[in-house]
Amino acid sequence: MSLAVAIQMDPVEPIDINADSTFALAMEAQRRGHGLYHYLPQDLTYYNDRVYATVRPAVFQREAGRAATLGEAESLNLACMDVVLMRQDPPFDMSYITATHLLEHLPASTLVVNNPAEVRNAPEKLFVTHFPTLMPPTMITRSKAEIESFRREHRDIIVKPLFGNGGAGVFHLKEGDENLNSLLEIFTQISREPLIVQKYLPEIRKGDKRIILVDGEPVGAINRVPAEGEARSNLHVGGRAMAVELSKRDREICTTIGPILKERGLIFVGIDVIGDYLTEINVTSPTGLQELERFDNVNAAGHIWDAIESRFKGLMPE
Repeated sequence: MSLAVAIQMDPVEPIDINADSTFALAMEAQRRGHGLYHYLPQDLTYYNDRVYATVRPAVFQREAGRAATLGEAESLNLACMDVVLMRQDPPFDMSYITATHLLEHLPASTLVVNNPAEVRNAPEKLFVTHFPTLMPPTMITRSKAEIESFRREHRDIIVKPLFGNGGAGVFHLKEGDENLNSLLEIFTQISREPLIVQKYLPEIRKGDKRIILVDGEPVGAINRVPAEGEARSNLHVGGRAMAVELSKRDREICTTIGPILKERGLIFVGIDVIGDYLTEINVTSPTGLQELERFDNVNAAGHIWDAIESRFKGLMPE
């Protein structure tokens, strides 16, 4: 099976060929003989009930500083594509949301991964609230009084933007820290969005586990351990990736959420687990594929393309 695949993503020039998950997906697609096209989210256009983009044929290569060779730009009706990969990085803002609306106009014969309507309906930190028995004590609010009450109850807390990404704006406030009021003032001045406040989990010192699920099934995990003096485990802020096995609790979490992910067409999902708690469900542009392959020799990109190809076959008339 040879598929025409359009990849909606950020510019290819800064790609880290040893870490980027979209790069891993592209390389696996090429290995299978699929034809690739690259375009930026801002290249999308809707007109006369069709969605098209200024695309460039792309050949990806594991060459530092030159992750892809792009051909001549052309305007292409995305309905001609077999698969569209929605892989641009957050923030999950109105631009991101608009792209999901536009991609919904594509015919059923074009498979969009992940399902754009379900991506829109599953912001990472909000989606997890549908599984209250799996997550740590959590509050979502703009109310200063409610946040203060939460802090009195739990003492040691994490405060972060509801639609933040990559660990940006995440604060760990220990009991007695006098910066809460100033922090809330800053947040409310720069955004109208609520904040998410969670009980601090000391297990974070042992790592924040990223579990990769493909079509609802776990295929492996990596552990991201924060640097000394850092509350965030994100790799680009100094977190260290380590090999890890799935625990019984991890499998319970996956068994609970997996069927729902599959039903919603969320083929590639990365969940974050600290200790026994599910903290995020990442559906926009999950990462971790190359780290998983290095540590566990698991070709997660291959599993993802198996799932995509299987779903695409299901769209074809008998």
